[in-house]
Amino acid sequence: MLILISDAFDASLPQKLKSFGEVTTDKNRLSEAHVVLVRSKTKCTKEYIDQAPNLKLIIRGGVGIDNIDKPYAESKGIIVRNTPKSSAIAVAELAFALMLSTPNNLVAYHNGMKRGEWLKNLKRTELYGKTLCLFGIGNIASKVAERAKAFGMTVVAYDKYVSSSPLAKMVGTPEEAVADADYISLHLPLTDETRGMVNKTLISHCKKQPVVINTGRGLCVDAQDMVAALADGSVAWYCTDVYPSDPPSEDYPILKAERVTLTPHVGANSEENLDRIGEETYEIMDELQKGGKI
Repeated sequence: MLILISDAFDASLPQKLKSFGEVTTDKNRLSEAHVVLVRSKTKCTKEYIDQAPNLKLIIRGGVGIDNIDKPYAESKGIIVRNTPKSSAIAVAELAFALMLSTPNNLVAYHNGMKRGEWLKNLKRTELYGKTLCLFGIGNIASKVAERAKAFGMTVVAYDKYVSSSPLAKMVGTPEEAVADADYISLHLPLTDETRGMVNKTLISHCKKQPVVINTGRGLCVDAQDMVAALADGSVAWYCTDVYPSDPPSEDYPILKAERVTLTPHVGANSEENLDRIGEETYEIMDELQKGGKI
């Protein structure tokens, strides 16, 4: 069995996987590969899959699998798996760090100090007593909710596929979810339904001027509508770790907008998380090999 590691994983992973067969990072050997391991950089399109006639398994190290043409892969008898539990803590901590940075003016204070300014009159606000709206209540959002509750926040959530949660008050529509939100945190996969979900229509239902945090998928937010909402004050701040592409094109509107905090898609990049991804990848391969599926 040839295992192709196509993207950046923990350096210890090749050694862990040697018990299953030969491990390579040489992308020119795709045509020989039986297993391909990807993160977000490699796009497993129809054309990519057609170059791998021996392929039996694709593992996405992380949560979302929108970089994989899963229906086409499965039509070719290829198993598609991900590692949904491994990234939860790392992404949740980044989402919460972004949420903390905004009311505490961390970027402004830091830049001011570097410029020799003493911005004592720039006041902070607290997360305590504020309302957090979560879109999605899966593994990552649940970790965010746990942290929000510890900070004394009220947590509401909208998830089309979940009706109850011990961590959040579930509501029936996106409009109801955002109505009283001080903070909105996005944890959605990219689908036809979620593409551009945060747009001027949804923002118009916000009674407050929320801070929006996106560690899910960049295209779930309509960039032009977000820039307009930031300009007119409908949204107080936009924090994002995700973009339509990695890196985003130079003309991506968010890059030049005011009142934004940007990180370079590092939500899953903690050292601990990369190790967990490797462990979960090993468990998946062990399970499938013992079941005779690879």
